[in-house]
Amino acid sequence: TGTAEIRETFKISKVGTIAGCMVLTGKIFRNSSIRLIREGVVVYTGELTSLKRFKDDVKEVAKGYDCGIQLKNNNDIIESDIIEAFQEVAVKKKLK
Repeated sequence: TGTAEIRETFKISKVGTIAGCMVLTGKIFRNSSIRLIREGVVVYTGELTSLKRFKDDVKEVAKGYDCGIQLKNNNDIIESDIIEAFQEVAVKKKLK
């Protein structure tokens, strides 16, 4: 659904690491699954813990805006990593 580049990381005690991101393409949705890509290699696949814009929780962030993203069970993020959001859609088989 979209990609975001990590511009800065913030370590917060009792919370973990927050990624300060700029959305490059598409939209990032709160309920999306994500892939963390470092130098073209997928290093983590999972989901978001939180998606914030300024200090407000939001459902989606569009292209060209910045946001704060926290990944579930993963604090291994560095600047210039790419976060790719996707949604899995189940398609029913049809008989011909």
